[in-house]
Amino acid sequence: MSQSLSNLHIHLIFSTKHREPLIANAIRDEMHAYMATVLKGLNCAPQMINSVDDHVHALFDLSRTHALSDVIKDVKASSSKWIKAKGDEFRAFAWQAGYGAFAVSESNVASVVAYIKRQEEHHRTRSFQDEFRLFLKRHRIEFDERYVWD
Repeated sequence: MSQSLSNLHIHLIFSTKHREPLIANAIRDEMHAYMATVLKGLNCAPQMINSVDDHVHALFDLSRTHALSDVIKDVKASSSKWIKAKGDEFRAFAWQAGYGAFAVSESNVASVVAYIKRQEEHHRTRSFQDEFRLFLKRHRIEFDERYVWD
């Protein structure tokens, strides 16, 4: 085959350091737009980005020319720097060191977009930790509770 083709949808989830409620409503929409711009700059088309006060969900198409870990590092580092520049109240802002990245089939993209849109609604009854544990279990990812949270 002379062409390299791919269609990889990634559902990315990561939280603030120690799950502190640091994502203020005042910057939330602008932060999502900033993250989308970072992804576009990496040729990773953003499909949906949403957050609540302590974590972010992003669905994007992974570029065939970038490693997933590099894309995530760039999104987190760039957005952290951007948030810290928003004012003194954000000076201590930090993302957790880790993340969860999950493959999404083409047939499930619409349902994942809908899930990400409803973040505030379903976090009225479920914590970030419970949600993340459920993702890990559904995707059959073995984990040690001692090392998942920072």
